Amino acid sequence: MDRISPHPPPAPALTPAEVIMKLEADLGRLSPVQKMLIGTDGSVTNLLEVVTNNPIEIETLEQRVVPADGGVAEELAINPGEPVNYRVVVLKKSGSREALIYAVSNTPLSRLEAGIKDDLTRADIPIGVILKKHGIESRRDITGASFLPAGQEHCRAFGVFPREIMLSRSYRIIRHGQPLISIRETFPYSSFMDEKRILIQTPSRLHLTLTDMTGSCGRVDGGVGISLEEPNILLEAERADELSAVGDNADRALAAARAVQEHLKLGGAQLTIRSGYRLHVGLGGGTQMGIAAGKALCELYERPISAREIARIIHRGGTSGIGTAAFEAGGFVIDGGHSFGPGKEKMSFSPSSACSGVRPAPVIVRHEFPRDWKIILALPDVPPGAHGKKEVDIFQKFCPLPASEVHELCYQILVRMVPSIVEESLDDFGSAVNRIQEIGFKKIEVMLQHPVVHSLMEQMKEAGAACSGLSSFGPTVYAIADSQCRDIEAAARQAMSDVGGEVLITCARNEGARMRIT
Repeated sequence: MDRISPHPPPAPALTPAEVIMKLEADLGRLSPVQKMLIGTDGSVTNLLEVVTNNPIEIETLEQRVVPADGGVAEELAINPGEPVNYRVVVLKKSGSREALIYAVSNTPLSRLEAGIKDDLTRADIPIGVILKKHGIESRRDITGASFLPAGQEHCRAFGVFPREIMLSRSYRIIRHGQPLISIRETFPYSSFMDEKRILIQTPSRLHLTLTDMTGSCGRVDGGVGISLEEPNILLEAERADELSAVGDNADRALAAARAVQEHLKLGGAQLTIRSGYRLHVGLGGGTQMGIAAGKALCELYERPISAREIARIIHRGGTSGIGTAAFEAGGFVIDGGHSFGPGKEKMSFSPSSACSGVRPAPVIVRHEFPRDWKIILALPDVPPGAHGKKEVDIFQKFCPLPASEVHELCYQILVRMVPSIVEESLDDFGSAVNRIQEIGFKKIEVMLQHPVVHSLMEQMKEAGAACSGLSSFGPTVYAIADSQCRDIEAAARQAMSDVGGEVLITCARNEGARMRIT
C-alpha cells in the first residue's frame, strides 16, 4: 500500500503572463518595470540593480526563528510547528534611505546546510546573493500576485499614505523539488511608474457652526471648524488623452476636474479614487473631493493654483471657508464670512451650491487643535443631511436669525472656545460646544435631524464626552474627550442599534492635504 504524504502538493505555479493579466484586470495598467518585478523568475536584486543603475543593499527589520503556522507549513510543505527562519527586510539603493521592496521570507531550517544557514541569518546579504554564492540551483515558482492597502509597516518603510495601493507578489524558491524559501515582496503601486503620477490625501472636517446669519453688520455666514485626520480621501491622477474618473463618488471628482480643465485649458487625466467616505453626512467630502481632483489636474500640467481659487472655480466655499481651509492648512479654523448686501459678494442667505463664483470666506483665526483630544464620530444610517434645493429652502425659510442669538454665539466662540483651545482646557471648550447646539443656525440644523441624532448627542455626553455636537447639516454627530473613548463608542453604537451606523475614533489634523508626486 502506498504511503500517503502528510503534506499537500505545492500549488501549481502561475505563469508570469497569467499573474500580470489578472493583476491588470483588477487594478489597471502596470508599467514595464512593474511587470518585470511582478513576473520575474530570476533574482529581484539583480533586476533592481539594472533598473536603478545602483548596487542594492538590504536592511533587516526583523529576523527570528519561529514555529511554522498552518499557512506557512502548507506553503513550504513542512509540518506545522517546524522551525523556520522568519525574516523581514527592505531592499534599497546602496547608500540611500529610499525603500524599493519590502520582503517577508520564511525558510525551514531543516533544509539548510550550515553555510547557507549562517549567511541567511546575517543581516546584510540578499537571498539572491546567498543562492549564487553557494551555487544553489533552483527555480522560482510564482504562487500569486495581488494589490492591497498599505499597512503601518508599509507606511514606515516607504513613507506612503495609509491605505495607499501596494503591489504584492508571492513565490517559492524550489530546490530538489521542495520549497526552500517562501517570499512575499511588496512595493507601492506608485513606484517604478513610467508616467508622472499625483497622489493626494485629503483631511475631512467638522463644521461646528455658522456664525452670523443676520447680515445686520454687512457680513454674513462665517464658520467654525476642525480638520480631521480620518476619514480621508486618497486620489491618484495621471495624464491621459481624455478626462475620466473611477472609484467612489467618481462623478463628483470628474465634474470638479472638468470645471478646472475648461477654466485653465488643461489636458486630460485618469483620476482614481482609492479611498473615500460618504458625501452629505456633514464631513465636507464634496469640497475635499472637488479640490483634490482640481489640484491633481493642475499639478499634472504644472499649473500652480491655490486651493481657494480651485474652490471658487468648482463653486465650493460660497457659504463656509472651513473645507477649503482644512485642505490648505488644517487645524482649528474660524472664517470671516462674506460681505453682504446690494453690490456685495452675497445678496441673499444661501448655501454654497447656490453661490456661483463666490470665493471661500477668508480665514481669520487658525490654531493648532490639541492632538490628545480624541474626536469620536458617529455616522447613523439615516437620510443624508440637507443639500441641493432642500438646503436652499432651509436658508430662505429660517434666515435672518435673531440678532441676540448671534451675539451670544460670537461670545461663546471668541470668549470661551478660542481661549480654551489655546490653553487646552477641554471642559471650557466642551461647554462652548454644548451651548452652541442650542443657539443660532446650529439650533435649526439640530432641530431638523432624525431622532437618533438627538439620542446620540445625549448618550455620548452621558458616557463621558466633554461635549457632543452636530457637524454641518449632519447626520454625523461628534463627541470630544480625552478619556473613556471606548465607553463613548459603545454608547454611540447602542444609540444607533435600531438604524445601524459607523463609529470612528480620530483626532485633529493640524496640516492640510498631503501630496506626493511620483
